[in-house]
Formats: sequence, C-alpha cells, structure tokens
Amino acid sequence: MFRNLLANMSPAVKNILILNLIFFFAQWALPQFMPKLMLYPFGSENFQPWQLATHFFMHGGLGHLFFNMFALVIFGTNLERVWGPKRFLIYYLACAFGAAILHQLVLHIELNSLLSSTTEYDWTTMKSYGKEIIANNISDDGRYRIFRKDSIYGVDFSKEIFNAYEKINTPMLGASGAVFGLLAAFGYLFPNTELMLLFPPIPIKAKFFVIGYAALELYLGFANNPSD
Repeated sequence: MFRNLLANMSPAVKNILILNLIFFFAQWALPQFMPKLMLYPFGSENFQPWQLATHFFMHGGLGHLFFNMFALVIFGTNLERVWGPKRFLIYYLACAFGAAILHQLVLHIELNSLLSSTTEYDWTTMKSYGKEIIANNISDDGRYRIFRKDSIYGVDFSKEIFNAYEKINTPMLGASGAVFGLLAAFGYLFPNTELMLLFPPIPIKAKFFVIGYAALELYLGFANNPSD
C-alpha cells in the first residue's frame, strides 16, 4: 500500500514531502540548531530572513507533521495533476509565504497595541531582563515580577509588556498555511466530489470535508506552536 502511494504521488508533492521528512528528522538530530530555522517576528532579535523559507518545512510534533503531509499527499497530488508541477509549486509556495506575511502583520498590530501604553525604556528593560529570566510570578497589583540570575530582587513589569515579550520571542513553524491553500483550492475545484472517511466509513462531500480538516489544522497549528 505504501509503495503504491509513493508510485501514484505526483513529483512536486513527493519532493515537498521528502523535504518535510528531512527537516523533521533534523529537528530530532540537531535540536540546538533547528530552532534557528523557525520563523520569529520581524522585531525579534532572533529573526533571520531565511526563516521565511525554512519555517514551513518544520513541525511541532509527529501529529502536526502527519496531518499536514496527509493533506499534502491527498489533495496536493490531485491539484498537481490538474495544474502541472510548476503551477502547483508556485501556488504552494505563494500560500506558505502569504500565510507567513499575514501572520507577521497581525502580530505586528497586536504588539503595537500591547506596547501603546508603555515607554521605550520599559520595553528595553524588559528585553534586557528577558534574556536572563529564571522565574516570574504575578505581584499583588497584577504586574509580572521578573527575577534574574544571581539576584534576589525582582523587577515589576506590566502584563502588556510581558505578553509582548513572549509574543516577539515565540516562533512560527509548520506547513499549515500552505495546506490551508491546498484545502481551499481542492474545495473550490471539486466541491461535490465524495471522499470516503476511514472513521466512520461514510462518504462526505469535499466541500464539507475540507472545512473540518481546516479546523483540525488550525487546532494543531496552535497546539504545536512552540515558545522560547
């Protein structure tokens, strides 16, 4: 069965699948190096331009990888046969990059909102302390008290600054953005095609299946979003 699946897989889909598997095993073999390939927000000190092209080959866990690659193989193969390898690859990459840029823009708006009531000095101090945080707790007035290494004294920061610091140091990874594009295209081109579910073994129209699968992808994307 596995051999037949590989034999029937279209060339661009097969190459994308292989790259995702290589990156996934590299995450396990080189855990200290691979986080540099995740996509950090533009304002983060950890951001590097190449992350825009590497983050969507990485995944937060086996389940995250499986469902993304399952959608790639099942839906991507059919789309590639209709469009051809070149057009399919352009579409796949456009969806991946588009999702990343959209994520960055939304995050930029969120960060500006969180930092609108803070001073540059507070934000700079938070970033300085954040590099050496060993513990934090919420003080009586609802502010976050940060403790650094080799210090018994904590410094209080507002909840907004602390949340902004966490957001700007939380990387994005996964092919979910590209997969959403594949699901949307498949649902648009083949809305009434009946797909047979495994559990339960009942037929379902593609337009309904892709909605449910997209919801699952969205959940897995948030559940497997790593933080530094």
